[in-house]
Amino acid sequence: MSKTWTTSTTDTTPSPLLEVPEAALGDLRARLRGTRWAEPWPVTEWQAGTDSKELRRLTEYWSDGYDWRAHETEINALPSHFAEIEGMTVHYLRFDAERVGTLPPLVLTNGWPSTFYELVELARRLSTPSSYGGDPQHAFTVIVPSLPGFTFSSPPPSLTAQSPPTHELWHRLMRDELGFEHYGAHGGDLGSGITARLGQAHPESVVGIHLLDILSTPPDPTAAQLTDEEREYLTTFGAWSQEEGAYAHQQRTRPMTLAQGLSDSPSGLLGWMLEKYRSWSDCEGNLSTRFTDDFLLTQASLYWFTNTIGTSFIPYYASGQGLIPKLDRVEVPTALALFPANLGAPAPRGFVERKYHLTRYTTMPRGGHFPAHEEPELLAGDITEFFRSVS
Repeated sequence: MSKTWTTSTTDTTPSPLLEVPEAALGDLRARLRGTRWAEPWPVTEWQAGTDSKELRRLTEYWSDGYDWRAHETEINALPSHFAEIEGMTVHYLRFDAERVGTLPPLVLTNGWPSTFYELVELARRLSTPSSYGGDPQHAFTVIVPSLPGFTFSSPPPSLTAQSPPTHELWHRLMRDELGFEHYGAHGGDLGSGITARLGQAHPESVVGIHLLDILSTPPDPTAAQLTDEEREYLTTFGAWSQEEGAYAHQQRTRPMTLAQGLSDSPSGLLGWMLEKYRSWSDCEGNLSTRFTDDFLLTQASLYWFTNTIGTSFIPYYASGQGLIPKLDRVEVPTALALFPANLGAPAPRGFVERKYHLTRYTTMPRGGHFPAHEEPELLAGDITEFFRSVS
């Protein structure tokens, strides 16, 4: 039997996020114009990392063409709110459903190097489907929190096992602050782990979880227990980690060494992010096929003006220090949407079923690590169909 979902009565008056002082904007432009460029190497384009020509082009546009004020106005017009939870400030966007029906409220969680900004188009499609040719009966109320230490949410007050994990903050936000007794959750990258732990910890409230990837180690990953398909998957994922995973190792082990350079140099910050957007998206090596210059620079500007690139590494370090709760098994209904250019290799269905109560397994025709931006229509459709099936 389908349920009827209600919205909360919490005050929903949006709060403006930021007004960057002219001095800060001028400082950014001066740093960009004064960039000391690394000596070139005898390699081709992206062979050894971020292509210097592309980075120079975007750096010049960031300093002399990109209109931050226009994007600042756009961001301030979003339905932003703040909640105080466990001594932390949690920023979130709230998109109310155009029509309350049978679908639950949703909390969407991004990964790294993304921000809340990347999820706006997806949230709009889910909350107002009629604007995109969909059925208004299939509308969700959508909550998009900023991860702790990302842009406008404060970082954890301490790095100990006693600090509230992000999934508990999300549960407090959804249930206690917003009044949703039952809700669904979606996430990718870091957001997948948070979403999975949310489903594991609170099956009484979470009606289902929709993921873009999974934690890659099964409960007992001994050779005798793995199928040939699973062994091949782990081998492929290991090869990807060897080639592409240096960023995660650095952010997990010595993040403050990296954080200082990226917090002081906007071109360095941009270079660190650009490589990920190119390597992890379904762009076939050409960033412009998936991302506009303005989108990439707005993401970088959000990190720069809030000085949060360093604190965005905290989840990696916390994981490396064993401070993130273990995922045993998720019993709530689980959907996995596999986009072909996402990190590593697509996890076999049987592998996923070792840890998750998998009820939907979708192989997408295109898209990568950033499907909320790359393929919002495909992703919104899969989320909608899944939650229609469990509501």
